Amino acid sequence: MAWEFVSASVGLLSIIFSICLYRFVVRQPAGTDRMRDVARAIQEGASAYLRRQNATLLAFLGFVAPVIGILVGVTRGAEQGAAVAVAYLFGAGCSTIAASLGMMAAVRANVRTADAARAGLRAAFPVAYYGGAVMGLAIVGISLLGVSLIYYVGRVSLGWTEIAAAQVALGFSFGASALALFAKAGGGIYTKTADISADLVGKVELGIPEDDPRNPAVIADNVGDNVGDVAGMGADLVDSYIAAVVAAMILGAELGGGVLTSLPLMIAAVGLFASIAGVFLVRLLMRSDPGAALNGGILATSGLFLLLLFVVTYTVGLPGREWLGVFLPTLAGLGAGIVIGTTTDYFTSIDRRPTLRTAEAATKGSAIAILTGFSYGLLSIVPAILGICVATFASWTLAELFGVDPFYGIAVSAVGMLSIVATVISADAFGPISDNARGIAEQGGLGADALAVADALDAQGNTSKAVTKGFAIGAAALTVLALFAAYTNLVNIDLAQGINLISYPVIIGLFVGAMMPPLFSALLILAVGRNAGRMVEEVRRQFREIPGLIEGEGRPDYKACVDIATRGALRELLFPCSLAILVPVAVMLLLGKEALAGFLAGSILTGIIFALFMSNSGGAWDNAKKYVETGAYGGKGSDAHKAAVTGDTVGDPFKDTAGPSLNTMITVMSLVAEVFAPVILLLWA
Repeated sequence: MAWEFVSASVGLLSIIFSICLYRFVVRQPAGTDRMRDVARAIQEGASAYLRRQNATLLAFLGFVAPVIGILVGVTRGAEQGAAVAVAYLFGAGCSTIAASLGMMAAVRANVRTADAARAGLRAAFPVAYYGGAVMGLAIVGISLLGVSLIYYVGRVSLGWTEIAAAQVALGFSFGASALALFAKAGGGIYTKTADISADLVGKVELGIPEDDPRNPAVIADNVGDNVGDVAGMGADLVDSYIAAVVAAMILGAELGGGVLTSLPLMIAAVGLFASIAGVFLVRLLMRSDPGAALNGGILATSGLFLLLLFVVTYTVGLPGREWLGVFLPTLAGLGAGIVIGTTTDYFTSIDRRPTLRTAEAATKGSAIAILTGFSYGLLSIVPAILGICVATFASWTLAELFGVDPFYGIAVSAVGMLSIVATVISADAFGPISDNARGIAEQGGLGADALAVADALDAQGNTSKAVTKGFAIGAAALTVLALFAAYTNLVNIDLAQGINLISYPVIIGLFVGAMMPPLFSALLILAVGRNAGRMVEEVRRQFREIPGLIEGEGRPDYKACVDIATRGALRELLFPCSLAILVPVAVMLLLGKEALAGFLAGSILTGIIFALFMSNSGGAWDNAKKYVETGAYGGKGSDAHKAAVTGDTVGDPFKDTAGPSLNTMITVMSLVAEVFAPVILLLWA
């Protein structure tokens, strides 16, 4: 049976449901004229940024695609080279379309959520959640449909071998990752440029509220929520999703093919089917607590996925008890995702000890608040890393116990963790939609009751965004381990014999790979600092030169701040993103395939550690500020509040720019190694 046809059908079904949800969202009332004006400014800013980002990406793709086609063509034939280049462009295009659809839904759901907040929490919640679900179902549906079609065309229509068809699908994954790296890094620079500028001048210097319409940076801040946390995070998660599925398919083809090659597609398909059902269950679960509804939806999705997974693995035709060698590692991957999400929730939630201690530390000054959040970020690494270790051990030993290659067990555990990613993305996109709704409610003057509803949605949205970042990091960890295993298979490194760690090329590779995540992080944070500096000066200039602005009588120039954020983000992202592609190629050419394996291993270790540390410390600083703003330790305007805002400002590029971008960077570097594996074999046979 052509299982890829089944997975393509599920992907198409997901796209259809996302369109239905989009129609539901846009049919809701859009509020007052003032609210529509604010929403229109956000829509225009987000659309302008996406257009300029896509133009930049198009130039990059136009250079890289022919290079990939030529190099792969020299080693595997012109037909294969052309197919991989086309798949690369197709992957980038699919991710671009899906991210754009999600953005369209988010910038329309925000104002409608704000308007629905006047009728209460139960009226506003489904508008925000279904707005996020458009992104979740669309981007995952398009991704699964794309991978399935490429593999089907190569294997069935063109008659290629399974490994050849899977390697062409690898080009699709590489294209999606290229888009994700641009989207996450650029969106992260954009959103934190605006957020930091709005906070430093508005809250700290002038003492005005967060979403005060007098602040010239406020619209850029609202736009940033969409380009960073909707398009960027969605692209980040789906990047890992596609890479995990393709890596498992390549390993399956290398291990004998047949059902092992197509099984990852089926696991992804039943996970997406469960996610579609879970999205619609969330609204039924909504009583008075948005968090309980979101958590209930994820648990229901996980339960349905496990039931369908059992049916698929038991009936798919694996010999003997090998089905258990697939089912149990997949279960272990899903469990690891839940553990990492729970850990992130503990270290970042507003009512948990790390955040409360960080808020208390703000009473002693900015330095103590920063040191406290920094330390809790370091502590948060421990349970998450142990969870990844347990999942890796369980996947390896359970697969081996039931006669399945242990690397295949790790690969399907990554697929298992990411199979319900549509539900996770839906909950994540709910966060920035709620954040925008809160801003629109304040700028639209909707009153205390509507603001209270918007605040409740926003608070839950912050938690769901933090949990998603933890989930994304764990997913990236298992995904790159699967990609590492696929790379060693493709270049004929015998891991049973081991990699010589006292060989100087391997040592150099390890050190250079370990250097890349901190280097990438530093470049992105410096980029945020430079761009925020430009915007801070612009905001100060407007308050200084526009008559009556601080009194609310003048009109700020929002467009100037949007332009600064857009130009700076696109200018600053090119160099660090190019390094993620060029450095592994340089290691490959200069030092060989074992050195590149060492490079990947080093980047995986420091990448995961830095990502966990920065995301969780930033989340703790953010919610510590929000806790003080509830009235604790003197509330807004107090010295503790100013110290907490400083901590949050430091944490912003940690948690929303550098930390999440590392997931994509290590995935891209692993995919570079796999795509150029034929060249490596030719040069270093």
